[in-house]
Amino acid sequence: MSELGTLEDLPLDYRQGLTARNLVPLWPALRAALPYGIPSRRTAPTLWRYQDVRPQLLEAGRLTPIEKAERRVLVLANPGLGLENMQATPSIYIGMQLILPGETASNHRHSPSAVRFVVEGEGGFTVVEGEKCPMEPGDLILTPSGLWHEHGHAGTAPVVWMDALDLPLIYGLEASYCTEGAPQAIRNEPDSSQTRYRRAGLVPWRGRAQAQAWADYPLVRFPWREAKAALADLAGVTAHGEAVRLAYVNPETGADCMPILGFSVLQLRPGESLRLPRHSASSVLNVVDGAGTALIDGVSLPFEQADTLAVPTHAEVRLENASSTRPAHLFVVDDAPMQKKLGFYEVFA
Repeated sequence: MSELGTLEDLPLDYRQGLTARNLVPLWPALRAALPYGIPSRRTAPTLWRYQDVRPQLLEAGRLTPIEKAERRVLVLANPGLGLENMQATPSIYIGMQLILPGETASNHRHSPSAVRFVVEGEGGFTVVEGEKCPMEPGDLILTPSGLWHEHGHAGTAPVVWMDALDLPLIYGLEASYCTEGAPQAIRNEPDSSQTRYRRAGLVPWRGRAQAQAWADYPLVRFPWREAKAALADLAGVTAHGEAVRLAYVNPETGADCMPILGFSVLQLRPGESLRLPRHSASSVLNVVDGAGTALIDGVSLPFEQADTLAVPTHAEVRLENASSTRPAHLFVVDDAPMQKKLGFYEVFA
């Protein structure tokens, strides 16, 4: 490979002339933009301990009424990307949101897509386009781009959930905005996870017969109790060394349940050490239960229940369950759906 010229190789008057005309020579920065072999990465393997986050979140609840916060969230910001940029990875925003008994978060919709993954507490709920979704620990709830949603809390103890959004991408495209609306009229029926989509391979016939307004997002709540049971069944027929992992998908199409970010859940069997396939997507892991160690690009990060970890693109990842008697479960957010649509997603040996 030939050595590229530097900016200093160019005469000062030439450089100044380029600057005056809003021009920049590519070749001095070419290898920074297009490095050989692996991308340049600023994302740092990072661990956010829930035992550190939770007290700060509860203090925020004491210091700031919901009316002044609108959304009472602490953002998990990756130090390699700059805390001010509010990015867990270049494409994934992660926040921990607190709602206290009796509080409501007003009805709104926004251009970024979001999901809510419940970390602790009972009695919370999210209303999506009139569908009231209970929020129990481990539940995944979708609030896609452009759909009206609001939150409430009818319980007696704090409820915390993890927000995952494609906000960095949408904001970077100068397309991020929000609209407020009047409270929704709630449908007088259980959410679709309890009625229309109860069994794999079976979907409402009307969904096959005609287009529905909700066709892109027929299922917006994925209960943890069902995901956990499915993982237990899968673990019994999965060979040692293979990942016990399930993807959250659109039950009507089998495609990723959201267009930019993908979601899955992973079980580490007792005593298991598992190497994840290296791939081009960045990801965030949230520990549903259990404890262990993540080795991310050689950085060892011991994790416990409710901790969150950031994984850079192209990273080498190995996960170890600390328990020899109990499984551990991790919820995974990645940007593979976006990379697939853009045509550069890769999985490496």
